[in-house]
Amino acid sequence: MIRVTDQISIDESEIEESFVRSSGPGGQNVNKLSTAVQLRFDVRQSPSLPNDVALRLMRLGGRRITKDGVLVLIAQSHRTQERNRADAQARLIALIKEAAIKPVPRRATKPTKASKQRRIEGKKRRSGIKDLRRSKPSFD
Repeated sequence: MIRVTDQISIDESEIEESFVRSSGPGGQNVNKLSTAVQLRFDVRQSPSLPNDVALRLMRLGGRRITKDGVLVLIAQSHRTQERNRADAQARLIALIKEAAIKPVPRRATKPTKASKQRRIEGKKRRSGIKDLRRSKPSFD
């Protein structure tokens, strides 16, 4: 079990990892070894995630979510499979932790009396400046 938060733990069987050839660093081994990790996590079918967290995770995933609701993370920044694997899992955990935070609902507020007064005074000041620009009719 991978512990994400106090309430959320993910079973390792829910995560599917496959190793592919990396386009990143690797020297001579880059063409011979499959060091990049492609981590797949089925968000829709996961029994470990509460429904609201799963919905937020799918929104956070963006282009990394497939049409079937599978989150795909590719890690290829390191030279070894182990480090790429740890990086992919850390990114998955970070995404789930971010999705687990409930957004604070916006509270509608009204402008204060002083701020309304400042706004009106500013408008009057600007109006006075524009009034001075007007050409006054001359009575010669």
